[in-house]
Amino acid sequence: MGALSKMLCTAAVMLAATNVTYGQTDKRDTARVQRLEKVVISDSRVSNKAPLTTSTVSRNELGDARGKVALPFMLETQPSVVASGENGSVGATSIRIRGVDASRINVNINGITLNDAESQEVFWYNIPNLGGMAQNLQIQRGVGASTGGSPAFGAAINMQTLNASSRPYGEVDFGIGSWATRQYSVTAGTGINKRGLSLDVAASGLNSDGYLRGGQTEQRSFFGNLSWYGDNTIVKLLAIVGEQHSGITWNGASADDLDADPTYNDAGMFHLDGKTLYYDNETDNYWQQHYQLYVSHIFNDRWSINGALDFTHGDGYYEQYKEDKKFSKYGFSFAGRSDFITRKNLDNNAYMANLNVRRTDSRSTLSFGDNFLLYNGQHFGSVIWCRDSAFAPAEWYRNYGDKIDNTVYVKGTYDFSSSLNGYADIQMRAINYKVYGFADDLFDMDFDENYFFFNPKIGLNYRISDDQRTYFVAGLMGREPRRSDIKDAIGNGDTIKAEHMLDIELGYQIQKSRWNLSINGYAMLYKDQMTPSGDISSSGYALMENIDKSYRIGVELAGGVKATDWFRFDANVTLSMNRAIDFTFADFNDGDSITMVVSGTDTSWTSLNVTKNTPLSFSPSVVGSAIATFTPCKNAKIQLIGKYVGKQYIDNTGREVYAVDPYFLLNLRASYTWKLKDHNEIEAQLLVNNILDHNYRLGAWVGDWYDDWSSATAVSYYHSVGYLQQPGRNYMFRLTYRF
Repeated sequence: MGALSKMLCTAAVMLAATNVTYGQTDKRDTARVQRLEKVVISDSRVSNKAPLTTSTVSRNELGDARGKVALPFMLETQPSVVASGENGSVGATSIRIRGVDASRINVNINGITLNDAESQEVFWYNIPNLGGMAQNLQIQRGVGASTGGSPAFGAAINMQTLNASSRPYGEVDFGIGSWATRQYSVTAGTGINKRGLSLDVAASGLNSDGYLRGGQTEQRSFFGNLSWYGDNTIVKLLAIVGEQHSGITWNGASADDLDADPTYNDAGMFHLDGKTLYYDNETDNYWQQHYQLYVSHIFNDRWSINGALDFTHGDGYYEQYKEDKKFSKYGFSFAGRSDFITRKNLDNNAYMANLNVRRTDSRSTLSFGDNFLLYNGQHFGSVIWCRDSAFAPAEWYRNYGDKIDNTVYVKGTYDFSSSLNGYADIQMRAINYKVYGFADDLFDMDFDENYFFFNPKIGLNYRISDDQRTYFVAGLMGREPRRSDIKDAIGNGDTIKAEHMLDIELGYQIQKSRWNLSINGYAMLYKDQMTPSGDISSSGYALMENIDKSYRIGVELAGGVKATDWFRFDANVTLSMNRAIDFTFADFNDGDSITMVVSGTDTSWTSLNVTKNTPLSFSPSVVGSAIATFTPCKNAKIQLIGKYVGKQYIDNTGREVYAVDPYFLLNLRASYTWKLKDHNEIEAQLLVNNILDHNYRLGAWVGDWYDDWSSATAVSYYHSVGYLQQPGRNYMFRLTYRF
C-alpha cells in the first residue's frame, strides 16, 4: 500500500471517529469561525487599506478553472500573468508575473512559505490540485507584504486552505480530455461538530499520455486538515502530500524537427545498429510532503497571536539515457566511451517555525513576526547501467546544502483621517548558506556565505469615496542567489551576487455596483538582477546571469462591466518596458550562420562584444486577457476567454533570431448545473482550449556556437534555438457531484 493510500485510509478512520450529531447552522458559530480563520492568514493578506497592488481569486473562480489542471494556468487571466508548460497544461508548468520567473515569486499557504529553500521555486506538478485545496488566494504584485522566506521580486501568491464548513459536505470531480488525460478529485468534510472539531480531506490525481512523445505523466496529491475551534482559539493540523512521475520534456527541439513532427521530443533517444531507439524510463520522479501545525488565539478585541510549525520533506530523481559519453565524465579512471543510464537524486528536509503577534485598534494595525528556517539537503548521482559489460554501478557525485534563514518583520497601518491611512513594513533577513561536496561536473563545491537584507516598504492609501481609492507604495528588496546559480558560478570561476530592487507603485481603483476599473503604474529598478541567460542545464533548470542594471516599468489596467443580467465582460492588459541597461554580449550576425576568414589564431570571441540596452528575457511588453461571460439561463454559463502574450526574447541580447512570436489563444468554457434535493447538485463542464487551433511555440533555450576544427583559416559561427511546441485545439470534459 502506497503512502497516499495509507493516508486516505487514515482519513476515513478519522472521519468515522467524528461520530457526533449536527444541529442547524448557528450564525454566531459561522461568524466565530470566519473571525478565527482570518487570524490564520492575517499576516500574509492585506486589506484595501494597504497600498499594495492585489487581486483576489475566489473558490468559485478556482473551481471554474479546475479543468486547466495546473495552478499557473488557473491564474493565467489575472493581470500580468503568463503561464507556460513544457507539455501543454499537463506535466511541468510555470508562471511568470510581470516577466519575473517563479523563483522570485513568493508562494505561501496560510502564511507558511511553499518555495523550496534552495531553488526558491514551487514546482506545481509536484503537488497537483493545489487550487482544489484552496479556499481562495490573493496575488500581490510588486514587492508584496513581508512574510517568511525569500521576498517577492515580482509578486506573492498567498493561498488560504479550505475552511471548515458548518455542515458535512462532499464533492466528487472527474474529467477526461485530450491525450488520454484523466483527472479526478474527491473532497469531503465533516463540518464542525458540537465539540468544535472538523476534518476536511481532498485527494486528487491526474494521468495523461501528454502532448509530446514520451511526455506521459502520473500525479497524485492528498490534503488533510483537522481543526478545533474554541471560543477564541483555533488549532489546525495540516498534511499536504504530492507525488509525480513524468516523462522529461524540457529538452526543446529545433524548428525543423518540430515542423516535421510537432510532438517531437528527443529525451531518451539513442542509436543502435543504425536504428533510432528510445529509452522508455527517461523520467522525472518526486515525492513531496508538508506537515503543518497552526495555533491562533484572540486575546481580546485588540490582541491576537498566530504560531505555526512546518516540516517539509522532498526526495526524487531524474533518470536519463546518456549516449556515447566518456567514462571520465562520471569519475571513472579508465579511458573510452560508452552509453550510460544515470540517476540524479535529491533528498531534503526543511523545518520552519513562525510566530506573529497582531494588535488592532480603531485607527491602526501593528504586526510583529519572526520566521525561522533550517534546511538541509543533498544532491547525488549514480550511474546505474552501462553498455560496457565490464562496468559496475557506482555513485559519481554527492554534495550538500545547509541553510539557516531567520526573518523578522514589523508592519502596520495607521489612519491619519477617515480617508487617509499610511502603511509601513520593515523586514530583516539573516541567512547562512553552505554548499559543499562534489558537483556532477566533478568540481569541488566549497561555498559558505552570510547574507543580511534590510527590506523596508512605505506607502499611503487615500479613500476618495466609498467606492474609490488611490495609493502609493515604495519598497527596497534584496535576496540571495539560488543553489543552481551558486553551482554554475563556482563551475565557471565566477562570483555570484545577491540581487536588489527598488519598486515604486502608484494606483487608482473604482468599484461600482455594475462596473469596476483599476489602473496601476509600477517601476521596478534592479541592481544585479538574476535573469535567465537563455540556456538550460542538463536537469532542465534555466541558467541565470547577473545583470548589473535593469528595470521593468509598466502600467496595468483591469476592469469589468456587467452590461446586462446575462452578460459580463472583464479584461486586463499590461504594457511594459523591460530592459537591461548597457548589457554586453558577444555577437557576430543576426542571421543563422556566418563563416569568418581569419589570418591566424588571434581572432577571439571578445573582439565581437556589443553593448546595448536590450529587452530582458521572457518579458513581453504586452500581456492581456479578456473574459466574456454569458448566462443564458439560471444554471448555465458560457465563457469565451482570450489571452494575448507579446513577443518575447529567449535571452537578454534582444536579437531577433532569438525572438519568440506573439500569440493569441481563445478558449471556450461552458457549464450547466442541475440542482438536486438537500443542497445536492451535478455540474457538467466542457473546456475547449485554443479553439482557433493556433500554432505557436515557446522558448526553451538558445546558444551561440562556433567551431574552429573545419579549417585552419576559417571559423564558423551559428545560432541554435530550441522551442517548446504548444498543442493546438484540445479538450477537457468535467463532471462534478456535490453533496
